[in-house]
Amino acid sequence: MALKTRRPLRGLLVDNQRNYRLNGSLPIVNLIDTPLENKERVEVLKGAASLYYGLVPPSGIVNLVTKRPAAQPLTTVTTSINEHGAVGAHLDLSRRYGEGNDKGIRLNVAAGTQEVGVSSFEGNRGLFSLAHDWRISRDATLKLDVEHYRKNVSEPATIVFNAAQGVPDPVDNRLNHAGEWQRYDAEATNVLLRSDINLNDTWALTLEAGHAETTRDRNFSTLAINDLATGASSLSVFYQRNQRFANTNARAEVVGALQTGAVAHELTFGLTSNARRFRGEGAPTVSGIAQNYYNPRVIDPVAAGTWTPAARSRVSDRGLYVFDRMRLGDQWQVLAGVRRGDYSSQTGTGPTFKYDETSPNVSVIYKPTSDVSIYGSYIEALDEGGTARFGRANVGEVLPPAVNKQRELGIKTRLAGGMQAQAALFDISRPLVTVDGSNRDVLGGESTYRGLEVSIGGEISRQWSLLASAVFLDAEITSVSAFNATELGKTPENTARSTFSLFGEYRVASVPGWSLNGGVYFVGKRAVNNLNQGYVPAYTTVSLGTRYATKWGSTPVTLQANLDNATDRDYWVGTGGNYLSAGLPRTLRVAATFAF
Repeated sequence: MALKTRRPLRGLLVDNQRNYRLNGSLPIVNLIDTPLENKERVEVLKGAASLYYGLVPPSGIVNLVTKRPAAQPLTTVTTSINEHGAVGAHLDLSRRYGEGNDKGIRLNVAAGTQEVGVSSFEGNRGLFSLAHDWRISRDATLKLDVEHYRKNVSEPATIVFNAAQGVPDPVDNRLNHAGEWQRYDAEATNVLLRSDINLNDTWALTLEAGHAETTRDRNFSTLAINDLATGASSLSVFYQRNQRFANTNARAEVVGALQTGAVAHELTFGLTSNARRFRGEGAPTVSGIAQNYYNPRVIDPVAAGTWTPAARSRVSDRGLYVFDRMRLGDQWQVLAGVRRGDYSSQTGTGPTFKYDETSPNVSVIYKPTSDVSIYGSYIEALDEGGTARFGRANVGEVLPPAVNKQRELGIKTRLAGGMQAQAALFDISRPLVTVDGSNRDVLGGESTYRGLEVSIGGEISRQWSLLASAVFLDAEITSVSAFNATELGKTPENTARSTFSLFGEYRVASVPGWSLNGGVYFVGKRAVNNLNQGYVPAYTTVSLGTRYATKWGSTPVTLQANLDNATDRDYWVGTGGNYLSAGLPRTLRVAATFAF
């Protein structure tokens, strides 16, 4: 199990180096599919999160919460296999020890082969993680998380095309235009230490420090389609090695409560420091390898040329913040905060960008009843422009930051029977990354994302659970520069006007422990570039599953089967900058979990 990368939230892509957090703190480098075997849950915190997290895109935060040591001894073993031949195994072990069981460990180990049903593809992966808790005293705890994971897999080619000649239809999702030797070999190590100290009955101190590091070697390719009618194409191979992405993070926070007249205050004071570093090597691109889009041939290995160092990048983001949740009786709350941030970045021997920014954050919540909350919020945040993309003349360059703004009005309510529903109107403005006349990624104006997000979910009855959500989006490029003036009024690339999802589970009353589930996921059409020269079509995928919990003798056993992309739909899962990436074929996976 793994978390896939580059998921959009409210039309905005989640940044793989800034928007993924371990236990609400450490920014991990999500350039490998992040394992979920050692995660308790994945939380999606939408909207600008600059108050706590500093420079992050306003799409939201993906927070991965690790499994903690259990109160009782726990040992589970899971084995799995999919229809393409990938096999895996996972051990989850938890024990408590010490005086009064004041210490605990949680160990997760996983390994397996990788097969996804695509030709010229194979690989393997592994995970080792340890979570340790220590109750030092009644008022102090210490938590340590260490995880190391790796993945070595073939990487299918990305499609590049001339949008003026038309958008190619997806070919058979089992085809791979690259060679099996074109691989993505990476490993990551994340370490996070946290201490919570109760200073008195109303005030507490949290101290955190962590380091995340990902290294990778990568040989990957793009397929340029020269003739859509015949499929005649040209393959280019790119070489990267000894890449190192590192995040070092620290946070200190004091939380407390006090009363001023009729107003109850929940106060937070904090400071954060984050340093990001990158280094690596590259070799000259090998281009002009004959290939065919419709009938790809096997590509023999092509040796890399002379390796040279890539431009290093360094980013520093430090900040102070204060936050006050003010309660005025049972119905009104005002949440106000401000962050003062100091930011600097440098790529190679280029100039150092330095910025200071004060970012406000205010929300008002009204609860007409105990089950209903109506809220409005306004947030400003300094947003890093991102990193210049692959294929650009300045690839790897850290772009300067700019201010983004978000306004939101919403309602949340608890319904009868345990259901919850919410709706939100949002308006996000953020800097626009575009391409100048020298094929360089640069900041070139602003884009806005206005929309409605709705969701409902929970237990309908003892047998039925349901989760449904939808986003209706009106995204537009609202300001431009001289070199991208023709983009004004266009829709930002890879942005769907509508997305829907529906997931349900049915627990069979006549067979205790047996459940059936299914999901339907829709993504609307999306522009292939900011000029809107073409669109990839909308697509719908279906997932099906079943689960049966029973006992074999005295051993609890859970049997599970899942079918992803059940209709075996061919579709473009990602686009932008005239690039296309294909979705995976239908995959059946079965697993068995034994609890000892």
